[in-house]
Amino acid sequence: MHVALKTLALGAAAAAMMSASALAGEITINTDTSDPAPKAAFQALIDGFKAANPDVTVKWNQFDHEGYKSAIRNFLTADAPDIVTWYTGNRMLPFVKAGLFADISDLWAANKMGEQLKSAESSVTYDGKQWAIPYSYYQWGIYYRADIFKEKGLTPPKTWDELLDVCAKLKADGIAPFAIGSKPLWPTAGWFDYMDLRVNGYEFHMKLTNGEIPYTDDRVKAVFDKWAELVKPGYFIENHAALDWQEAVPLFDQGKAAMYLMGNFAVDVMKNGGLSEDQIGFAQFPLITQDVPMAEDAPTEMVAMAANAKNKEDGAKFLAYLALPETQAEMNDILGQLPVNNQSKVADDKFLQQGFQMLSAAHGLAQFYDRDAPAAMAKAGMEGFQEFMIKPDHEEAILERLEKVRQRVYK
Repeated sequence: MHVALKTLALGAAAAAMMSASALAGEITINTDTSDPAPKAAFQALIDGFKAANPDVTVKWNQFDHEGYKSAIRNFLTADAPDIVTWYTGNRMLPFVKAGLFADISDLWAANKMGEQLKSAESSVTYDGKQWAIPYSYYQWGIYYRADIFKEKGLTPPKTWDELLDVCAKLKADGIAPFAIGSKPLWPTAGWFDYMDLRVNGYEFHMKLTNGEIPYTDDRVKAVFDKWAELVKPGYFIENHAALDWQEAVPLFDQGKAAMYLMGNFAVDVMKNGGLSEDQIGFAQFPLITQDVPMAEDAPTEMVAMAANAKNKEDGAKFLAYLALPETQAEMNDILGQLPVNNQSKVADDKFLQQGFQMLSAAHGLAQFYDRDAPAAMAKAGMEGFQEFMIKPDHEEAILERLEKVRQRVYK
């Protein structure tokens, strides 16, 4: 019996050693990349990593978006993978504060990532430490009818006064300055983001969306007062609350509206409506407050290491590989988006080229209001933004209502 127990013990020890050995060369990755393009991009990433690290085995678990949102906290707590995808900015903070993401500041320092990933560094930094690798984003900005601007002798506005001047001239010629479809609410959030980023700046905006500033603060009121300078003169298309964002694009394509504040994904929809690339221009949202550095809306994808990762050594190799300019260039070629690494080659597309230059020089990157704010706050906020764009005289009541929501949501 003692021999049997001894044999069993030796067998268990050997099995444990084999298991540890296998783990040392295996990483588990959980992603929400079930859509075709993100799936193909991650397949290319994993294939490239395995070719560069043939001694490391990769186990890849894919989830759909909604399932992933529900599952991530559970699997990070119970049986953590080594690597996970998630979102930067305020959406990252709860996982950092709960101790579920690993501090990878040493990896950033060792690979001098602060130089190449500079534009998105602030969105993955908390408490002076870095918690993820940002690898893909896309720009927001003002898309405008270049042919109409040329015909009217207009130039893309770089300041608020220039924007107001352009809007007044377009309206006088019977052209709506801005298209928007606010029925799904989120397009109004792009407007709020940019107004706040330009009036008060990136740091203020992140504190606001993190619940640290009242919506009744005079600085928030100043955002709506400035926004009203576009809303009250009727510089947006009529009946926009009845339209989805795609349903407003034909008005832009037909020349009934000359500008559209939107993400770069809208370009394909504009082209499908019959516009040539030469008829569409792109401009950075104009400066409002002179001393406020230019930050941008750029929803950014990131990859983090779980705090409870079983194989942090190989996990760090994977993250370092993801940060490389060649890796990010290949992935974003597949995604049709922009690499965060400022040394990456960008696809031969004029809008992506312009976006890359703009975002690489950005002071900071907001992740869009419905990512930066908690879901309940984002819903109430976007309902308020839409109401304001229809009834700007409701400004005070809207802000008081949003402040009550803030006090409830951020307890």
